[in-house]
Amino acid sequence: MKIGIYPGSFDPITLGHLDIITRASGLVDQLIIGVLVNNAKKPVFTSEERVELIERVIKDHPELPPIKVEAFEGLLVNFAKKKNASVIVRGLRAITDFEYELQLAQTNHKLCPDIDTVFFTTRLEYSYLSSSAVREIASFGGNIRQFVPECILQSVYDKYSSIRSVNHGSKQN
Repeated sequence: MKIGIYPGSFDPITLGHLDIITRASGLVDQLIIGVLVNNAKKPVFTSEERVELIERVIKDHPELPPIKVEAFEGLLVNFAKKKNASVIVRGLRAITDFEYELQLAQTNHKLCPDIDTVFFTTRLEYSYLSSSAVREIASFGGNIRQFVPECILQSVYDKYSSIRSVNHGSKQN
């Protein structure tokens, strides 16, 4: 059985991520979405929330084969070995992504030669899209409907509404 890992922060999952998930799921027998827990970053959504949002998106797309979603810490290759994965899936939006991703892929291959990295170029309609852009727009109450799956739209708006009310309350004290 060929197992693939699609790792990322997914803070939040976007339509670009969903596109890669859809395409990558046809490449392997089992796709595991690895939600990175990185203590150096301060994500808006907790790892548990990100896992739940991704699971909701997958459930909303019954045409997808069964996909596992798991949070992980540490080195990606260690997580991949633990899951018996032979493929790491990565998405590329632009040439700047390629330089960074190539370095990671080569380092991962050096650490674990049995695991290959497969790159999917982003479809043109998602080439500009990033979770950080979605976070920026959402933080100002902007319309993100065209960037995230419909089934999580309200959850993202609710999260930022909560953040704004906390920030607004702390500024008044």
